[in-house]
Amino acid sequence: MNKHPNSVEAQPSFEQTYPTIAQWVKSDRWIEIGRDDGFRTSMVRALDPGGLVWESDEDYASMNELLSDLEDGLAKWLKENG
Repeated sequence: MNKHPNSVEAQPSFEQTYPTIAQWVKSDRWIEIGRDDGFRTSMVRALDPGGLVWESDEDYASMNELLSDLEDGLAKWLKENG
């Protein structure tokens, strides 16, 4: 039986695609997704107990682009801050 190429089994897991994001949320840190009208225009924010550590741009062409930016931003922050 042939599986459809877009089936879950054919796609890499979230942890494989975005390992830093997965590590982030499995630790004592969290991610907020969505805009807060009038307060924040970013689409995503990454926080730890000390507060905001990364904030996205306002708009992205796709969720994959947004998540890739978050992955890169968190990896850079972790490299600089441990």
